[in-house]
Parts: sequence; C-alpha cells; structure tokens
Amino acid sequence: MEDSVTYTLADLENWARPGTSLAVLGHPIRHSVSPAMHNAALAVMAREDVRFMDWRYDRFEVAPEDLPRALALLHSRRFRGVNLTVPHKVLAVSQVAAIDPAARLVGAVNTLRWREDGWEGFNTDGYGLVGGLREDLGVSLARADVILLGAGGAARGAAVECLQRGCASLWIANRTQANRDELLALLAPLADGVVLRGFDPETAGAAGLPAGAVVVNATSAGLKPTDPPPIDLGALPVLHAVYDMIYNPAETALLATARARQVPAANGLSMLVHQGARSLEIWSGHSVPVAVMAAAAKAAMGR
Repeated sequence: MEDSVTYTLADLENWARPGTSLAVLGHPIRHSVSPAMHNAALAVMAREDVRFMDWRYDRFEVAPEDLPRALALLHSRRFRGVNLTVPHKVLAVSQVAAIDPAARLVGAVNTLRWREDGWEGFNTDGYGLVGGLREDLGVSLARADVILLGAGGAARGAAVECLQRGCASLWIANRTQANRDELLALLAPLADGVVLRGFDPETAGAAGLPAGAVVVNATSAGLKPTDPPPIDLGALPVLHAVYDMIYNPAETALLATARARQVPAANGLSMLVHQGARSLEIWSGHSVPVAVMAAAAKAAMGR
C-alpha cells in the first residue's frame, strides 16, 4: 500500500511523479499516519471537485542536516505543501521566504505552502491541540492551569495557544534550563497577567504547582516503548487531565500512569487530525472532511 512507503532524500533528488504533491518530513517519520489521513481526505475531495484528483501526500525521512537541501528540492519540484514534524519545526523558520504572524510568534512552523519566491510558513499545532483537548477530554484552555512538558517546536506552539486562549497559569517543565529559559523569555510578552513559570521536572514536587491542572506532553519521550514518562505524575498535585501529543504508540508510559491513577487521559491522534485538517485547508483553499481524516488515522493505527 503506497501510504506505507517512506521516501528519502535520494528519492526526492529523482522525483518525477506527475500531479500535485504534498509531503511530511521528519526524523523519524516511519510511524506517521499522515499519508493515510490526508490521502483519504483528498479522495473524498476529488469526488466533489476534479481539481483534487491528482493530489497526493507522501512522507520523507529527512535528517536535520539535510533539511535545507530537502526544502530546496521540494520547492523546485513544486510540491504544493509540506508538513514538518520532529525535529524540523524550529529549524525550518530560517528556511522560509515568508511566515504567518502567528507562526512568527511561536518561532516554529509545521506547515509550508509553495509560492514563487520560496516557502510560506504556518503553525497549526495550537489549532490542533485545542481541537484535540476539546474532542477527547472536554477541556478548554480558557482559565485552565496548564503544565506543559517540553520546550521545543511543539511546546512553543502549545504555549502560545494557551496564553492566547486565556489560560489561568502556564508551567513549563524542561530538564535543560537554557531551553526552558529561552521559551519563557519568548512567552513573557504574551503573558499579560497570566502566571508563567518554569521548573525542572525532576523537582516537580517543590515547584508549587496548582491542583486541578491539565498536563500536556510536547516532548518526544514516549516515542520509544522503553522511554520513561517525561515527568513523575505522582509528584504532582491532583490533576484534571493528561494529554500526550504522541499518538504512535497509542499508549505511552505517561498515559498508562495517568490511567492507573484514574486521571482522564488521551493521546495526540486527535491533535494530529485537527492540525492536519487545518494544513490541508491552507494548501487547498477548500473545506476538508475532518471525520474522514479521523477515521483514516484510526484505521492506520490499527484501531
């Protein structure tokens, strides 16, 4: 099945497929169900509008050092749009010709749209997070206390969205103090009275965290079955919910621990669907069948 194929930079060097191409780049990327999700939506869209009959979405394994070359090739091959996942979201900011104001605020891009002079960058992660939290956990970021794990590109998008949605407080957990402090400095002008703090997850018990918070994991801890949880939930006050942006595997150690503690928990598949739907809207200028994308993503995960 073509949705299961993972292409490389070498494949891109010789790319000659006709039609309109879309892609997702990551390292690693073999776990991604984005091709199945987007191609299912495109099949439905093509039945309603013949313009989409030759559109196709593929995935490419691209190492960080190869990202500039990959983006240049994708542009010269006239790929209409590109999604970026770990570790490319921050790296790609310096590679775009233009950037959406919201993405500039975040300092990371996960969606690129082709234009004549280069790539135009967007960030749909925050949009996806809002949709996922609402759909799976009935959680609104407005007036919520949020404990955000991580300080990379995904965390930046989530943090900006939390502040813009009017969260009550935002607590950034990251083991590397320099990265944590950099994100806090980026966010400070947006806080506007919101409690904004950083802490080391190893010392979470002494951080003065609020009870009833929503934990959002934006780290890559959990992608491997042997990964320990990115934070000890037992060191935190009673929680309202736990949301892990990781969706493959479907059950990370963090989620298993949350469920064992009877805390409502969900993985990031719904976030993937909603951010992907927004990306496809940006590329196509057309309404997108979100339910079809969700069903295809779940089927690709074997559920």
